Amino acid sequence: MIGSSARQTSGGRGLFTHMLHRFHLDPLLLAGVLAVLVMGALVLYSASGNDLDILLRQSTRIGAAMLVLIVVAQINIAWIRRAAPWAYLIGLATLILVILSGEMGGGAQRWLDIGIRFQPSELMKLAVPAMLAWLLHERPLPTSFLVNCLLLALIAAPVALIALQPDLGTAILIALTGITVIFLAGISMRYVISAIPISAGAVLILWNFYMHDYQKQRVLTLLDPEKDPLGSGYHIIQSKIAIGSGGLFGKGWLNGSQGKLEFLPEQTTDFIFAVIGEEFGFTGVTLLLVLYLLIVARGFIIAAAAQDTFSRLLAGSISFTFFFYVFVNTAMVTGLLPVVGVPLPLISAGGTSMVTLLAGFGILMSIQTHRKLLPR
Repeated sequence: MIGSSARQTSGGRGLFTHMLHRFHLDPLLLAGVLAVLVMGALVLYSASGNDLDILLRQSTRIGAAMLVLIVVAQINIAWIRRAAPWAYLIGLATLILVILSGEMGGGAQRWLDIGIRFQPSELMKLAVPAMLAWLLHERPLPTSFLVNCLLLALIAAPVALIALQPDLGTAILIALTGITVIFLAGISMRYVISAIPISAGAVLILWNFYMHDYQKQRVLTLLDPEKDPLGSGYHIIQSKIAIGSGGLFGKGWLNGSQGKLEFLPEQTTDFIFAVIGEEFGFTGVTLLLVLYLLIVARGFIIAAAAQDTFSRLLAGSISFTFFFYVFVNTAMVTGLLPVVGVPLPLISAGGTSMVTLLAGFGILMSIQTHRKLLPR
């Protein structure tokens, strides 16, 4: 009887493993993503004031995004490589359409409505690194000065269009994503050193000529949020109160007061990390960060094992992009960075960002599971 039960258990595990392999799904990466999604659904339900409608809408988005992940994972990475320049060009075209006829929302023109409402800037989070990796696929590494200039131009075009919407947070993330590809490809230290004064000059130009007053105020608020506690500093102050009040183990699920009493702004989107800190405390925050680090680590392992330059650069960039998401949001909510409107990945309410992230994980799974199918 015991032996029969053991064989059935082993057979069940074998069938599950076979199904994952059959659909090109990496079990470790999938387990980490699903764990964060479950935790996110619990937190979102509490942060929304126990609103089942919000939870159902988010569940629908997660279902659609998971379907995208599964579909993308089936595509051989060679096909993804061939599609990279077309995805980049389509992304640029949609960003231009946003500037010409995009829909307004929250004081920014960031959306297109083609039957479904989405942000084209999200596409560029994958299209930009894929385009750069495609360009470097058969080139000798490290790259030359002229090639680096071309790569920077390819990064600058979508970044400038997104900054005009304005969406400075997404523009910075995409710039970091592209620059990551350049670093992963190998770059001479003299280029890095020479980029420091150029970057400083670019920051001064950005501050004086391109940043809006409210964006400048966010930077100034970071330095002294208590200067305007009921105005520009309100978000950061309330977020710190929520996180600090959670203590070691938190107040318990559904028992947070900052979000429930609406002291905490944007508690289901940009500042949902503060809800986690209040309700689950240091323990819950640590668990979430460990799950995030496991996902990032698995992405780097997949990148290191990739069989060609395109796959290595793209997998490494996607992993870094996910890390940047986590770092920017958590640093923003805890007052270490200015508020730039970057959601907490796989946790915050929203559809386009969720689809983009899971599509990126689908690419990682494709790179991992199609390795033996790549031509030598």
